[in-house]
Amino acid sequence: MNFQTQGFEDLELSTQILIREALDRNIKMEILDRKENFIKLSKGNNTQYLKQATKTSLDSYITFLIMENKFVTKEILSNNNITVPTGDIYYTAEKAIEDFNKYKALDIVVKPNNTNFGLGVAIIKNEQLKNNNIFVDSVKKAFEYDNTIIIEEYIEGREFRFLIIGDEVPAILHRIPANVTGDELHTIAELIEIKNRDPLRGKGYKTPLEKLTAGNTEKLFLSESNLDFSYIPKKDEQVFLRRNSNISTGGDSIDYTDDIIIGYKKIAIKAAQAVEAKICGADIIIKDITAEPVKDNYSIIELNFNPALHIHNFPDKGKNRNVEKKVLNLLGY
Repeated sequence: MNFQTQGFEDLELSTQILIREALDRNIKMEILDRKENFIKLSKGNNTQYLKQATKTSLDSYITFLIMENKFVTKEILSNNNITVPTGDIYYTAEKAIEDFNKYKALDIVVKPNNTNFGLGVAIIKNEQLKNNNIFVDSVKKAFEYDNTIIIEEYIEGREFRFLIIGDEVPAILHRIPANVTGDELHTIAELIEIKNRDPLRGKGYKTPLEKLTAGNTEKLFLSESNLDFSYIPKKDEQVFLRRNSNISTGGDSIDYTDDIIIGYKKIAIKAAQAVEAKICGADIIIKDITAEPVKDNYSIIELNFNPALHIHNFPDKGKNRNVEKKVLNLLGY
């Protein structure tokens, strides 16, 4: 699979594929800052500045700030009758820890209010809350990434990334947490190394998928099932390494664009319109993708102001959605 754009391999893959399409359309392209993936496009009287492929003049600064703040985003979506998880915002670790009894009978998510890529996010199942050690550690970890955190209910179901460009959803991706599949021969550590040899996996968003890691997060998650990196999984046994499904932490991706009924696409567009976003990603948990989107069947857990394009062009399974074409169309090219 040829996913890189010759001469621009040092840029993020989303920027690479957008540049390729721009050059194919005879759009003049100038790189303003390679490290920041900041480019200028011009054709005729139409000049546009883009950062990381999806940050454009089409979205206002306040729209970026709204989506950056997960709690504000939830408030706006809720006010527009869009289902979101219930939860609270905390400005000190002490106050969050004081509220432990409020959450100890629930499955919860503890996360920084203003980060992306799953940084500092902890999903804590009810059985883990028999004592508050994991809760306290998760709260403190989240505060390492931000001075404000959210604690909210954990929503059961499958997570899908909806890409909204203008008034349509050109791509939907199901993201599966980092995992390995057993062959009765290799340990989990060895299977991670083998899976990371895939040329589609790399680091720094220059490849369609990111490499799996074998750090403390994975170690702790495995320990919950009394496993460690030396365990040899049975043939075809799938072993998950994390709860969060971010591509940035080694997750797999499956295209579901043609499998999700239109009702959920309308909700994703409605969510983007609620925050006045022209380009964004909506992370939606859905219990049953064949059932209509009633309150108990879905929940939007996050909107992303800088959605990756490349994950929809090069999914682990599924077809290329060529979403960069939609961005350039929206920009008037």
